[in-house]
Amino acid sequence: MNATRRPTLTWRRRASKMVVQLNNIPMKIINTLPQRFERKYYLAPAQVGFAYGLLRQICPPASEYPSEQINSLYFDTPDLDQHERSSSGDYRKDKVRIRWYGKDEKLRGMQTIFLELKSRRGFASTKQRLILQAPAENLFLENLGKGIVPKILLMDTLSRFGYFPSQPLLPVIKISYWRYRYSEMMSEQRVSLDFHINSTMVMPGPGNGEKDLELPGGVIEIKGMSMELPEALRRVRILDTDWTRFSKYSACIEAHTEKPGSVGRSSPSGRVIRL
Repeated sequence: MNATRRPTLTWRRRASKMVVQLNNIPMKIINTLPQRFERKYYLAPAQVGFAYGLLRQICPPASEYPSEQINSLYFDTPDLDQHERSSSGDYRKDKVRIRWYGKDEKLRGMQTIFLELKSRRGFASTKQRLILQAPAENLFLENLGKGIVPKILLMDTLSRFGYFPSQPLLPVIKISYWRYRYSEMMSEQRVSLDFHINSTMVMPGPGNGEKDLELPGGVIEIKGMSMELPEALRRVRILDTDWTRFSKYSACIEAHTEKPGSVGRSSPSGRVIRL
């Protein structure tokens, strides 16, 4: 697609879902997911294997996509407003990202991607998604600075989601990690274990120009319609972790901006990790 050509957007309703066409490429906007509550538990590197074994005992694997690689390109303002809000524990946080699944070396042809707005107010969050197709080359690292999709589509979609950033948004960082998904049987709460968290800065300026900088350790995420944890999941407390403000996005940016060799490079804010 010629980056200087203004895309033609056509909107129409079909079977109660909004359908978009961008130069004859069909796309669908997925309705807002119900509000859910999230708990996040940061894991030191030595705890990841133990957490994996524990979750396998108390939760069956998810019926769909029990494990896979997740990739996200995050957008933010030039002064990294959303990063600052996240790292400071602000009550209101919004993240704009484009997400795709699978290993980069397997990307071929047209790929399914998701343009997402995740909004969090305290522990409660919602997510809105636009599903579309993009050429695999748009997802190559050397092309991520172009933003994957035309800027007009990004901003038009966010406005339809009800989000109006006060400053322009730029592609900032690519984050990839491996996720195991589980389902708690009694409450049906969703549980995931994320590790091998790698990141590469896309925005010029911040960071040391490194690719695939790995954040040690992992994260357990528990998502459901209630803040109350079911009995089986209360056993995660034996992991001796209670940090609920962990953000992969902010932790990865902070790792890139720390000087090589410093403690902060391998330790998320508030933790000292001994490798």
